[in-house]
Amino acid sequence: MQKAIDAHFHIWRQQDQPWLVGPMVPRIFGPYEPIRRDYPIEEFLADQKGAGVEKAVYVQTNWAKEDFEKEVAFLQRTADETGWPHAIVGYTDMTVDDIRPQIDRLKKYPLLRGVRMQLHWHETPAFRFATSADQVIDPKVRANVPRLRDYGLSFDLQLFPAQMKDGLTLVGENPETNFILTHAGMLTGMEPEITEAWKAGLRTLSAAPNFYAKLSGLGTFVHRNDPALIAYIVDNAIDILGADHLMFGSNFPIEKLWTSHAELIKAHRAAVSKHGAKAEADIFWNTAERVYRPV
Repeated sequence: MQKAIDAHFHIWRQQDQPWLVGPMVPRIFGPYEPIRRDYPIEEFLADQKGAGVEKAVYVQTNWAKEDFEKEVAFLQRTADETGWPHAIVGYTDMTVDDIRPQIDRLKKYPLLRGVRMQLHWHETPAFRFATSADQVIDPKVRANVPRLRDYGLSFDLQLFPAQMKDGLTLVGENPETNFILTHAGMLTGMEPEITEAWKAGLRTLSAAPNFYAKLSGLGTFVHRNDPALIAYIVDNAIDILGADHLMFGSNFPIEKLWTSHAELIKAHRAAVSKHGAKAEADIFWNTAERVYRPV
């Protein structure tokens, strides 16, 4: 079995997550009562036991903005104590005048590899996170992203297809910074106009050699582990971007709302295996190893 890096997972303490202690609101992944609780590293390790996952990359989970350093400190301490995770994607507010003071506070944590600020916006209110569709090219965002280069940090880019033209502007302006598209561009449905817009968006971003995408969160909009949907996304993503620009991520524990880690990675492995051993090595190991440099 091809060894794997899980390039997108979360752990948390409920007390640190305003969205998990506040009132229930509509979210892109549907009702989420089962995860309104602590999800510690020990549970993640139990969930993925036997899956061939040897390393994992933690991605920020929307702590209160002022607690951005506390989040990374918690993950670094967890790694020091347990050996997991092996890389950290933290949070910085890209809309401030200058993010460097924030990053200067984070750079002392040796596992920090990148940052994410969710910039996705959709015409469906429940799918929105950014303040506007074009926040990805907000002048302050465009001024701050280039500063990541000096710290050797990547940027996890979360966008819907309609935003990908603006996404290419941001990616193209920063050729020395790696950008990783979260959840493979968030395909919301299988209607022809939706799938064509999604593929067109990926083609737009494929023009940038410093652009990568995660095969993660593929059950977000259908709220199930759907092997046929995963295969469709994998096939098209490989065709458009190439396996060497793709990586696997479980998005646990969000996907735990509807599936087990074992069934999730089984569906991904089946979809990728049709493309050969090199594609398997790239998607499950090589790309994440190169981009996130896990310890």
